[in-house]
Amino acid sequence: MGTQAPVHPNTNPDIEDQLKRQKAIDEWLPITSARNAKWWYSSFHNVTAMVGAGVLGLPSAMASLGWGPGVAVLVLSWVITLFTLWQMVEMHEMVPGRRFDRYHELGQYAFGEKLGLWIVVPQQIIVEVGVDIVYMVTGGQSLKKFHDTVRPRKKIKQTYFIMIFASAHFVLSHLPNFNSISGISLAAAVMSLSYSTIAWAASVHKGVQPDVSYSYPGHSTAAKVFDFFNALGSIAFAYAGHNVVLEIQATIPSTPEKPSKVPMWRGVIVAYIVVALCYFPVSLVGYRVFGKDVQDNILLSLENPAWLIAMANMFVVVHVIGSYQIYAMPVFDMLETLLVKKLNFKPSRMLRFVTRNVYVAFTMFIGITFPFFGGLLGFFGGFAFAPTTYFLPCIMWLAIYKPKKFSFSWIINWICIILGLLLMILSPIGGLRTIVMDAKNYTFYS
Repeated sequence: MGTQAPVHPNTNPDIEDQLKRQKAIDEWLPITSARNAKWWYSSFHNVTAMVGAGVLGLPSAMASLGWGPGVAVLVLSWVITLFTLWQMVEMHEMVPGRRFDRYHELGQYAFGEKLGLWIVVPQQIIVEVGVDIVYMVTGGQSLKKFHDTVRPRKKIKQTYFIMIFASAHFVLSHLPNFNSISGISLAAAVMSLSYSTIAWAASVHKGVQPDVSYSYPGHSTAAKVFDFFNALGSIAFAYAGHNVVLEIQATIPSTPEKPSKVPMWRGVIVAYIVVALCYFPVSLVGYRVFGKDVQDNILLSLENPAWLIAMANMFVVVHVIGSYQIYAMPVFDMLETLLVKKLNFKPSRMLRFVTRNVYVAFTMFIGITFPFFGGLLGFFGGFAFAPTTYFLPCIMWLAIYKPKKFSFSWIINWICIILGLLLMILSPIGGLRTIVMDAKNYTFYS
């Protein structure tokens, strides 16, 4: 890399001022302001990022896929996304002395400064903002289910529950960085394992329904095909941690002797074990018990025991509060970087206060206006999650490392790319149709 001669402050004051300003900005921005995280931070941040609303929709996805394809897609998704997550952890510090702290920085290194931004940033924004919108809906739904279980006679609009859920984020969104939300993330990770266990255990307690059917729920061939596509997107949505993994790894300290990829990967392995303990029992038991009649949120299919279902829904609320913050933090980082570095706003509490409140208000408004949970999972899952999770890491790996053609690495990466492309093309079709079908019978702001 070479050795630079020291710059005398009297000869280059502009450069000195620029470096000081850059350092001050980096210490203020959410992603680069703290690098003292432990490996277990990686575990619960990744669990919180991944196990969320998606796990509740997996039994419904199984109903649309059927036993054979459903199990195959679940297992393949777990294996492929673990592989692509390993690639991202490895690529974080592939250049000595440099860290790719943000997904788009890695994209710029792989594809070029401008092209990398255009490839990665739109997809990442769609994923992170889309997840936060879905979590607004999920939080509101779960609060309403809790209220309806505890006080079944008093009916309140779902809109109000989404607003109540959003009110928590008008406060929590002002925590500065990932490390400051580690306590919330830990609570959310514990809640995810708890409500997933309740979901499948309560299903076992309820027992297989007398009139259970494992045929496809659609009434026509076209409906069955579209439902199949939507289910693929729902499963893609469930494996979404890649969109924040580099930002999480950026919080872990790193030296040449102890690179951040070692503790990060340890945390990822623990997280993926927890993911398997959540996803597979919920998917298989939920579908086994309710068959094709399972709702797109498994907890909505469970009514008894009432206290347990009420508690599970509150666990969901706590979890999606943490998940919302995990996905919002990179968005805050992008917005604040744009305002401070490009538009030359001064870093301040007021700037952060306004920016983050506007973002929370925006996701709340969209969530209230379009609360189509199942369709949103399928649409966002396929349209943006499939690229950033299933095959974009493989394309970057091929572009950077250039493995020999037809080598094992080359073949595996191309298999992931082809499967991911199919997922990206097919699942948004099903998700969009589900949204259209739900919209026919929906009254806005009801």
